[in-house]
Amino acid sequence: MQLEAVDYQAPNAQEAFVESLRETGFGVLKNHPISQAMVTGIYQNWQTFFDSEDKNNYVYNKGTQDGFFPQSVSEVAKGFTKKDIKEYYHFYPWGQCPEALRPQLAEYYDKANDLARELLGWIEDHSPEDVSKLYSQPLSNMIKDSDQTLLRVLHYPPLQGDEEPDAIRAAAHEDINLITILPAANEPGLQVKGKDGNWIDVPCDFGNLIVNIGDMLQEASGHYFPSTTHRVINPAGTDVTKSRISLPLFLHPRPDVVLSERHTAKSYLHERLKELGVI
Repeated sequence: MQLEAVDYQAPNAQEAFVESLRETGFGVLKNHPISQAMVTGIYQNWQTFFDSEDKNNYVYNKGTQDGFFPQSVSEVAKGFTKKDIKEYYHFYPWGQCPEALRPQLAEYYDKANDLARELLGWIEDHSPEDVSKLYSQPLSNMIKDSDQTLLRVLHYPPLQGDEEPDAIRAAAHEDINLITILPAANEPGLQVKGKDGNWIDVPCDFGNLIVNIGDMLQEASGHYFPSTTHRVINPAGTDVTKSRISLPLFLHPRPDVVLSERHTAKSYLHERLKELGVI
């Protein structure tokens, strides 16, 4: 099984994209509205940031979770004991950010949110009637005025050879939010777990946009749309000497949004963060 990139401008783009999400939990778009030049600029500027000691002036706030997370506090995926080999920065429009980097990141945040609203509309329009009835409100409305949507700038540093056994850049996990939007990173490594249990390489052609279902949309859709397990594997050969920058935008509903009879967005997020040991 392979994941195929869908042409955003094709007449059947909506149907093909939503079908891919339904079958694999992932959809890949090409010829989409997000500027490749903007993404390239962010990758370059944030590589400089992660290479500098200035990053330590922006260490994350424990209460609000904005700012720089060094590798020493990197996430441990649910069911794993080893920390991921990564460091990252949490950007919210209301949060801390180096002033020289804020305008570029804020512009990307707004444009990616606009596209996300459109894609959530596609998902709703192509949900079967019995699934649509489960949505407490239009999917695109769930993220309106949300201050919870997170842009994470991820840095997977070059591997030194002394990493813990079995530690990888991002262990197998699912995302918590509604959907995640991710420009293809500057290095390969992202894989999704297929229904047969085998790992599938996600097309990493630079310029592609990768979208995946998160746990909250799985919950809201009565598990019609699967939140699929994915990971970032360590590179082989000479690629171990290269950094990898990644820019996922995690679309979060407002805390009061009802996802299901069991959960609001707030209660669901709290439950998952406790499982991950973040709170």
